[in-house]
Amino acid sequence: MTQYQSYAAPLGRLFLALIFIVAGAQKITGYAGTQGYMEMMGVPGGLLPLVILTELGGGIALLLGWQTRIVAFLLAGFSLVSGFLFHYLPSLGMEGMEAQTQTIMFMKNISIAGGMLMIVALGAGRYALDNRSTAAAVPAE
Repeated sequence: MTQYQSYAAPLGRLFLALIFIVAGAQKITGYAGTQGYMEMMGVPGGLLPLVILTELGGGIALLLGWQTRIVAFLLAGFSLVSGFLFHYLPSLGMEGMEAQTQTIMFMKNISIAGGMLMIVALGAGRYALDNRSTAAAVPAE
């Protein structure tokens, strides 16, 4: 593995994690507005704490490379469900630029899910908590 390849996975995790960390933080600072938007879209507002936990917790875990494959799988599913509910379904009643914008947003979610599935397949890469050695925890024979 070249020096550049060893930095690609952690940098990729950073870029993918940022969207979830930022979105989760924004939902905290705009809690009432986000809850109202969710309810307007037919999603129970009571799910907002779970959404925030998923985005912030999942984003931080992904960034650190902790339980990476599991977290990436869950974030892939989250991206698909949220993209379908908040971008695809609403776009069905739209036309013009409004529909185009929602389609692009839906495809962004699809792309994020694709990136997450690549992590599921390939793992965290270098510089991840998943790579900590367990040799110290196992007594020598």
